[in-house]
Amino acid sequence: MARIIDGEKKNLIGGNVKKLRIKSKMSQQALSNKLELQGVYVCRGSVSRIEDQSRTVTDVELFAIAKVFGVDVNELFM
Repeated sequence: MARIIDGEKKNLIGGNVKKLRIKSKMSQQALSNKLELQGVYVCRGSVSRIEDQSRTVTDVELFAIAKVFGVDVNELFM
């Protein structure tokens, strides 16, 4: 049985992360910096790969991203 990450898309939230980041007028580097302030290191390049869904997202990263944008985790999936 194939795992969900075996396909081309490695996460479900990338598009919404990009939308929220742009809506917040935040660069990928600024998002990276805000995540680092929470103790979650995601470099700018990794933010890009999350947004284009070519990188998986850990549960810790998921919660930190939601916190940066001030949204519930579920909103990242909508």
